[in-house]
Amino acid sequence: MTAARGTGFDPARLARLDKHFARYVDDGRLPGWQLALTRGSDVVHESTYGWRDREAGTPVEPDTIWRIASMTKPITAVAAMTLWEEGLFELTDPISTWLPEFADARVYVRGNDHTMVTEPVTEPIRVWHLMAHTSGLTAGFMRTSLVDHLYREAGYEFGAPAGHDLAACVTDWARLPLLFQPGSAWAYGVSSDVLGRLIEIWTGQPLDVAFANLVFEPLGMSDTGFSCDDAQQERLAALYQPDESGLAVRAPASEVRLDKPAVLSGGGGLVSTTRDYLRFTQMLVNNGELDGTRLLAPRTVQLMTSNHLGTDLAAMSTGGFAETSFDGVGFGLGFAVLDDPLKSHSPASRGEYYWGGIYSTAFWVDPAHDLTCVFMTQLMPSSYHPIRSQLRQLVYSALV
Repeated sequence: MTAARGTGFDPARLARLDKHFARYVDDGRLPGWQLALTRGSDVVHESTYGWRDREAGTPVEPDTIWRIASMTKPITAVAAMTLWEEGLFELTDPISTWLPEFADARVYVRGNDHTMVTEPVTEPIRVWHLMAHTSGLTAGFMRTSLVDHLYREAGYEFGAPAGHDLAACVTDWARLPLLFQPGSAWAYGVSSDVLGRLIEIWTGQPLDVAFANLVFEPLGMSDTGFSCDDAQQERLAALYQPDESGLAVRAPASEVRLDKPAVLSGGGGLVSTTRDYLRFTQMLVNNGELDGTRLLAPRTVQLMTSNHLGTDLAAMSTGGFAETSFDGVGFGLGFAVLDDPLKSHSPASRGEYYWGGIYSTAFWVDPAHDLTCVFMTQLMPSSYHPIRSQLRQLVYSALV
């Protein structure tokens, strides 16, 4: 479906989106994809192409279920902020108030093994540090520091040790040194997972139940969760990765079936549909309200989508993988925030906020033009093709 001109989009230019990304499937770079674009309350363009499971010959359909990986993180932040609005915590509260294992956190300085030198934190990890990724926590898959190596040695790269739940993982991470003093730098890592554990403590509920009560049921996100039931399994897309020539091949670890995981990851554990995630983005662009249900106050959304770093990621980041470029990009409470489009050579608007997942899924919200965009596919890693920059390029060139 393509929009009429009354939405501000040129239908012929929007059609370029489908033509461009169809080539990704036709030449083998992607298995399949789904795209939806909204303006105001209208879905102005939506399309599907290719296969949700190429080997089984099943196509992408409007209700295909996708692993959204790190697009879980903004949902975790929104869930937490609904509790903040109830007064359950302050953003400046030390997380050791509820997680005493972090009370004596230390920061890596130099050395390895018996020569390792650490120092005490100069200020505690605070709740807002988790949402802004300035906590000093990192992840094993980053592979940019000795601290990342310590995570891998402890069993944390993309998964967790057998028999661990979220609480056990958080206890393990608290024993490891921080990568930097809280608030002094920015690094991708397990911060959102620790935030998910706090949500469990604040609500007295497992994270899947808390998410359902706080976000999914109010917004009508009926296909979003940490697993698929029997009726949903056949709609779940398979995972792919590029081979040496850049063609998408089925990932060795791809399991089409998805059962409830032992660790409920607020950093990357959810599956969803494009329809469901559009419900989430439209709530955001509507300043916290959707179809008469208010999830957040407008000032809360404004707070979350403002840059809390005081500078951009180019100045704050420790390097390594992230679901964003760094120049001209700040970070809010759960979202990257575009502060200076010219620095990132982007046609997008200042104040746009967004994130993506390692399986090449992506979304953004542009308050200035009252639009949101969601793109779903299943190719790991997300950095392999310039899908997101090309998506913005084509969307904004159709906005006339």
